[in-house]
Order: sequence, then structure tokens, then C-alpha cells
Amino acid sequence: MKWIDSHVHVWTPDTPSYPIKTGTDWDDRFPKDFTPETLFRYARPSQVQRFVLVAHQVYYGTDNSYMLDTLQRWPEVFRIVGFVNHRGAKVAEEMKDLQTQGVTGFRIVPDPGRETIWLQESGYSDMFSIAAETGQLICPLIRPKSMPELDRMCKQHPDTSVVIDHLASVGLGGDLNGEDINSLCSMARNPNVCIKVSAFYALGSGNPPHDDLAPLIKRVVDAFGSERVMWGSDSPYHVQNETYEDSIKLVRDNLDFLSETDRENILCKTAERLFFSA
Repeated sequence: MKWIDSHVHVWTPDTPSYPIKTGTDWDDRFPKDFTPETLFRYARPSQVQRFVLVAHQVYYGTDNSYMLDTLQRWPEVFRIVGFVNHRGAKVAEEMKDLQTQGVTGFRIVPDPGRETIWLQESGYSDMFSIAAETGQLICPLIRPKSMPELDRMCKQHPDTSVVIDHLASVGLGGDLNGEDINSLCSMARNPNVCIKVSAFYALGSGNPPHDDLAPLIKRVVDAFGSERVMWGSDSPYHVQNETYEDSIKLVRDNLDFLSETDRENILCKTAERLFFSA
């Protein structure tokens, strides 16, 4: 079984070919080089063979070109969660055009200060409706306070498939709050919602072997079923202070409540079905 990393970012120091967003300071980026070739060097020893590239709108804005070019070079290895401007006049056209280029989902992120009402803009309703039509995924990067609004939207658009990043940041800053865990698990009542167990370095203690996250992951797997859960490293952020192996090892080797079927779902089959089957 060759594993799938459902959440990685790539970028290149070749800014003449792939300009960064205006107002972004390249010197703030670390590491400076995280190309696909660099990713392979980290991931291949852990038997990870396929990856979902996730838009990094802070650096590239709505420009998906580096990811698209990466997919063109390795069409069997990568899929893309892209980014579009939900306030744009041609959201439907852009989403459908990007689908023909291999974009299987779209990242959405609340604006600061609007976390509890963020999905009330009409452009988001359009995105959810179009995604239901095209079969593309909506992939929110949220914190717990934004989950009630996402729950409302999922009920309004029950045919839209949603993949929540990074356990909805439950445990960010170290506080594995029971109310936040309950809120996250309650999203399982929406049958088309899936969860990424990812970015372990940022949750709970943030230190390998990340055993403190085991009760949270068990609650999520119990609520959603392993067929709606997938693992992601969130590289390169993950590999700044620990090894790539530290992330995958938690799921592959250390969670004794997982069956072999559960591990195969979380490390491969869920992401394969959602991102690679089209």
C-alpha cells in the first residue's frame, strides 16, 4: 500500500516565472525552496507516493499556476486544492475551467473578524452550488468558532462534498477543549463532510510522537468513520522542527484503536476516492 499525503504546499524560488502576491515579502518565507523534488526527498522514505497540493493564497493569491505546472509534470502523483476569489464575477467559469486542468477542490478561509458569519456572502453559496454540480470539493481552513456557520452551509447544500483541514484547528495553542471536540464531531451528521487529521505539529503539545492527540483522533474516527478521515502532513511547515516520519508514524504505527482497514482508509483510500478517482 503506497500512502497519500492529503495536504502539502509547494513553492519555488523562481519568482520571475511564478511571481508572489504583491505586498508579500519573499524573505519571510521559510524554507525558501520547497519544490516537488524537495517534497519527494522527505516523503518517499515513508512510502508516501501521491500528494494533494493545497493553495497557499498568502504567497500566490489566486494564482494556481505553480501547482498546475507541477500537476502537468507528474499527473499521476498530484491533485490540487486551488483557490479562487469568491467575490469574483466569474466564479463558476473559473471553477469549471480549473476542473479541466486537474483542480479537484477549492480552499476557503474566513476573513478576520467575520469568522462566525463568514459564509453569508453570496459568492460562497455560489461556490457550494457549483461544487455540487462539478463534484469538486470545498476545503475550509477554519477554527472552532467557524464551525456552526459551516454546519449551516452544509445543511443548505447537502450535495456538496466538504473536507475540513487540520481537525478544524482543535487543539491549536495546546488547548484540546472538550467543547471544541464535540463541535467538530457533530459535523459528522452531515454525510458529505470529511476530515483531515493533519498538522500535528501545530496541535496539542506540538511535539512528537504526538500521543496527546490520540484521544482527539479516536473521537473523530468514531464519529465520522475512517472512510471519511484522511491524513496530511502540512509540509513544509511540518518538517521545520521534526521529521516527515514523525507525522505519518502516529497514524501508521501508534494508534492502537485503529484496525488495518482504518489505517488504509486514513493513509490512502479516503484521499484516493475523493481526490484521485475522478
